[in-house]
Amino acid sequence: MGVLIVIPARYASTRYPGKPLVELTGATGEKRSLVERSWLAAKAVEGVDRVVVATDDDRIREAAEGFGAEVVMTSEGCRNGTERCAEALDALGGGYDIVVNLQGDAPLTPPWFVEDLIAGIRGDSEADVATPVLVCDGRAHRSFLEDRAQGRVGGTTAVFTRDRHALYFSKEVVPYTGRTYADEEATPVYHHVGVYAYRPGALRAYPTMEAGPLEDLEGLEQLRFMENGHTVLCVEVEARGRQFWELNNPEDVERIEAMMQAMGLA
Repeated sequence: MGVLIVIPARYASTRYPGKPLVELTGATGEKRSLVERSWLAAKAVEGVDRVVVATDDDRIREAAEGFGAEVVMTSEGCRNGTERCAEALDALGGGYDIVVNLQGDAPLTPPWFVEDLIAGIRGDSEADVATPVLVCDGRAHRSFLEDRAQGRVGGTTAVFTRDRHALYFSKEVVPYTGRTYADEEATPVYHHVGVYAYRPGALRAYPTMEAGPLEDLEGLEQLRFMENGHTVLCVEVEARGRQFWELNNPEDVERIEAMMQAMGLA
């Protein structure tokens, strides 16, 4: 029994078609596609037995095989990354005790985020799913608020109980604080990092679950687990000086490239 990382990559994104093949320029000037950078992030995680890219598009398959990734073809009917991970697990025949969904829009995910996530779900017998959360500093909090003020869907925020079991995830900035913060000041807002660890039974059940109104409204796949009574563990991770952002909109390319330049990431 081991750990499988699946990178779901869909070409026909509603907000950003062709997103997995968008090139990002690193600190050395080298250009790599978003899906390749996500694959490199996955390969840097310790204690993982297998990494695959799951897609329904031949353009992504060809690109991924070109940089050495193993690819699993999945159907066009997958409604989100979790359903694509479930289909990939079935295609691979199982044999894993933890399946990680490293979404293909999070190339800045540090390896310790995923390592802590795996340790978290293994340490909480009540959790069917686990996902990382990162405390927002004042700079990140302002970025969230600016995106919403401009009508853009930026990062996702999370609120949870004292034992770190999720209460809600939202594309709005929650909780409301009513104040501003200094750049490096910690805020009570937590940025949800788009990575998930599933127990195989919960993942296989997911496509058969009914999507609820909260998932439909927010467009957040993890809410389906919660609306169907499953426990989602929020694992707090540490930035360790790393900046983090997902690529959700075309405007995020410049933001992520600036972060890579600042951190010296090739």
